[in-house]
Amino acid sequence: MFFHVKELQYRAKPAKPDPVYARKLQEVLGGQFGEMSVMMQYLFQGFNCRAEKKYRDMLLDIGTEEIGHVEMLCTMISQLLDGAPADQVDEAAKDPLLAAVMGGMNPQHAIVSGLGAAPTDSNGYPWNSKYIISSGHLLADFRANLNAESQGLLQVVRLYEQTTDPGIRDMLSFMISRDIMHQNQWMAAIAEIEQMDGVIVPASFPRERTVEPATRQFLNFSEGEESAEGAWASGPLPDGTGNFEYVAKPQPMGEAPVLSVPADHQHSVPGTGPYVVNPGVEPLGE
Repeated sequence: MFFHVKELQYRAKPAKPDPVYARKLQEVLGGQFGEMSVMMQYLFQGFNCRAEKKYRDMLLDIGTEEIGHVEMLCTMISQLLDGAPADQVDEAAKDPLLAAVMGGMNPQHAIVSGLGAAPTDSNGYPWNSKYIISSGHLLADFRANLNAESQGLLQVVRLYEQTTDPGIRDMLSFMISRDIMHQNQWMAAIAEIEQMDGVIVPASFPRERTVEPATRQFLNFSEGEESAEGAWASGPLPDGTGNFEYVAKPQPMGEAPVLSVPADHQHSVPGTGPYVVNPGVEPLGE
């Protein structure tokens, strides 16, 4: 059961309307790494969680908080759209500076959502469930959560630097603070699970069934050997099974593929052997 409290988790009131910035905020609302994505990701992971109750409870705690962040962003976007465009469009045409500002707004805010937020990104692309990850494997999911919070925080910080509105910055400061906290939570949870189950996902695949040398080799597949200087190319493997090995010049381990051609697609061309053409289409060359 969910219970909605009318008060927002934190303040969400701009100093003045700004329809262009409202469009920008749509990215951290309905974009790939926006609040709608982490809300749905954490809630679905929680709903589907079969592990210890503490993990399910944590997921639902954070996921439910993200519902509140979605509401905060919607509230901020709606207020940034107040007064624009209905009674300002005509005046905007008379003022080149204002016209430029109004021209950068999302027209769907006026046409579709009635000067309100929409479940879309900053270009109007609809939010979709392909953005979220809920695999049922805690370590894999928590690493995805850490990535989502990292990318989301990066975008919010960039947006913070693109405004001087004290009200917007106040709300974004709070959201940045919570994203920092959530990154720390996921890192703590990841470390706890790695301590129990190891660092490889999944840990259940028998190592004797792997191509063992391939589990430790760093293959230099691009020009230059600067990558050999990293901790990922020498020293102990994080999973504790051996050491990294740097292979400066990887060699093919398989053979060149030779594929058979279906009989109804074969034509005999002297000196060239069989080749594939579209059925019923005659060759144009000699």
